[in-house]
Amino acid sequence: MGSLVGHVAPGFGFFVIGLWHLINHIKLHALHPDSSTSLPWFPTSKIRYLELFLIMAGCSMSVAMELFIGPSKHQPFDVDGTIPSNHLHNFEHSSISMTFFVYAAFSLLLDRIGPKAQHGLTQLLGAIAFGQQFLMFHLHSSDHMGVEGQYHMLLQLVILVSLITTLMGIGYPKSFMISFVRSLSILFQGLWLMVMGIMLWTPEFMPKGCFMNLEEGHLVVRCHGDEALHRAKSLVNIEFSWFLIGVTIFAVLVYLALIKIYPEKVEYQSLTKFEEAEDVEAQREKKLGESSNFLRMGKGFAPIDMER
Repeated sequence: MGSLVGHVAPGFGFFVIGLWHLINHIKLHALHPDSSTSLPWFPTSKIRYLELFLIMAGCSMSVAMELFIGPSKHQPFDVDGTIPSNHLHNFEHSSISMTFFVYAAFSLLLDRIGPKAQHGLTQLLGAIAFGQQFLMFHLHSSDHMGVEGQYHMLLQLVILVSLITTLMGIGYPKSFMISFVRSLSILFQGLWLMVMGIMLWTPEFMPKGCFMNLEEGHLVVRCHGDEALHRAKSLVNIEFSWFLIGVTIFAVLVYLALIKIYPEKVEYQSLTKFEEAEDVEAQREKKLGESSNFLRMGKGFAPIDMER
């Protein structure tokens, strides 16, 4: 992942999934604002599990790139079978991909079986994947003191939002705002990963006073002195705030557009159901009336003398 392609490719995947979820959650809420339940993933009309298949395929490619294609020896281990220091981040990134693969695979399995706890378990699997992602970036083996560390710190904030909203979705499956924020955070994750890859590994976008340095087999952004480093971090913060504003504007505009395209569906109920209910109620009242008349008539007769 420590390259332009290594950030842009998974970032594009997160962005597409987040946008797909955002559009579908808004559409579902627009059509059924009072009865809709947020879904952890959305089936397509032709291939039901297309979203889950794409997640599994992307995660498999990521693991292959990190552990077998990317390393110069096409395997991540040292000659004595241990993990070398320059490949620690490969295992960290592949662990994130494997967790999301597990989420997608079990989501498919749960949908095929259809247990009662399907929704909650699927959300829990997603929360575990985001939790793993958060821990791996928080406890990353790479240096967190430089410009790359600033990008990672801000990314962790977005991942934390995805984690919290996914956990909240277990208890509040009908909350549109929880699913809306969750979708937006996934989209923003992808966007920020793509921005990180472009800004950190494109020499033309290097902040003033900073340069690319080859360390432990991969390029790292370094700066000449504390002043250049503080300036570079401040630029990253400003960049994050601008993208946050842009994503917010985009999300609200998409919401306003989709509620116009997909007006609310009015829930109609068949009149025959009401007629049948009225007939049943009338028959019940009739039987109750006959029973009460019978009791009243019984009271008017004198008791029978059994000895006669």
